[in-house]
Amino acid sequence: MKIRDIFNKIYQTACELDYEIYVVGGYVRDKLLDKDVKDIDFVVVGDAMKFADHIKKKLHLKRMVRYPRFGTFMTKYYDYILEFVNARQESYSKDSRKPVTKQADLYSDLSRRDFTINTLAMDISPQNYGKIIDVYNGREDLRKGILRTPLEPLQTFSDDPLRMMRAIRFASQLNFKIEPATYHAINEASDRLKIISQERINDEFNKILLAEKPSIGLNMLDETGLLKIFLPEICTMKGVDQKKKYHHKDVFYHTLEALDNIAQNTDSLKLRLAALFHDVGKPKTKHFDEESGWSFHGHEVVGKRMVKGILRRLCYPAETIQYIQKLVNLHLRPMALVSEEVTASAIRRLIFLAGDDIDDLMTLCRADITSKNPQRVKQYLKNYDMVIKKMAEVEERDRLRNFQPPVDGNEIMKLFNIEPGPQIGKVKKFIEEAILNGQVQNDHDACLELIMKNKETLLKNGVLE
Repeated sequence: MKIRDIFNKIYQTACELDYEIYVVGGYVRDKLLDKDVKDIDFVVVGDAMKFADHIKKKLHLKRMVRYPRFGTFMTKYYDYILEFVNARQESYSKDSRKPVTKQADLYSDLSRRDFTINTLAMDISPQNYGKIIDVYNGREDLRKGILRTPLEPLQTFSDDPLRMMRAIRFASQLNFKIEPATYHAINEASDRLKIISQERINDEFNKILLAEKPSIGLNMLDETGLLKIFLPEICTMKGVDQKKKYHHKDVFYHTLEALDNIAQNTDSLKLRLAALFHDVGKPKTKHFDEESGWSFHGHEVVGKRMVKGILRRLCYPAETIQYIQKLVNLHLRPMALVSEEVTASAIRRLIFLAGDDIDDLMTLCRADITSKNPQRVKQYLKNYDMVIKKMAEVEERDRLRNFQPPVDGNEIMKLFNIEPGPQIGKVKKFIEEAILNGQVQNDHDACLELIMKNKETLLKNGVLE
């Protein structure tokens, strides 16, 4: 169905109730930017819950999600996500994370919006279809690529402190500039972000990480003081120490470069998060030696531990946390495998530990190359190509991704006449180590033969006691 036909049905429903209705915000903004838009927001000047009952019948909708407390509802119609909300005024009390709302007219509703480029409304009546209502010169700011608040910025950010994050998110996504007074107000009000729930902060932060060039947003989060509110561990990576002739590069800016590098190759949020946190353990492991200079020994192990606590605090899913921990812990391993003398066993162990995430690990390692010396970059990439080739050869032969012992627990119990228990796991570990060390192929019959050959040794060493 054509979008104008949808708008006409919605408008006619509003007329039946003697309500006004307008398309607002992101749909209008993005259409003016010539973007394809499937999410459409409407402002209902009237009772949105009453309107919901009528539009459900008019459009023959089967499913609708309602939020009566906030006067809003959502539904899917054809390929579009439609969201309707009462024209309203909205504010936050000093220490509350939840807004206080009351019904208002269209112009009051537009004034409470975050930025002038989002205050645009569109008339969908047949007589004025497509007419833009632009109270705050949003079209001009859109043309100039400027983000500013419709009201005094401190008031706008006080009403909803998450708008400070949204300003930086829009600047990142659209490559817009935040006008000076608005940017200064973010600095001044940054501490107020503390009243916002972590889930809401995450939603904006993830969108910043998924921008074409994430460093733009990360730099602004740091400059405005927002980053230290919810992610101080990244801020501690800033700075370069120098002793004698030795200095180390700024870990914060190296991390942003790595993040931009990886953004050129993947839209995966998890992989971009891994790039953000891959060196988070460096500040805690920084050490100076009079002869060799600066080192960060064990920063991958410390980083793995830190990531668990940080990402739990930030409310990321357990699966995401485990994935990022794995990549942070392993990100130095591939470079250690460059030498021609490296054993097949070492390569097997990396494939085994990384499992199906081995390709993501190599993408992270490549992104970690941020040298300004083109020849050095070329050599590092060549080294990683060599590692990938070695891994492909070993993987083809040994099939180690998501490894499962070729002899299962039931078979082990029958072989040794034992009950379920820890002994089974110990036998599986024996098989695993034998495969990784190259003593036996990853094959059922070969592993079974090895177990039987070492049965007495296993018993003698207490594995099966």
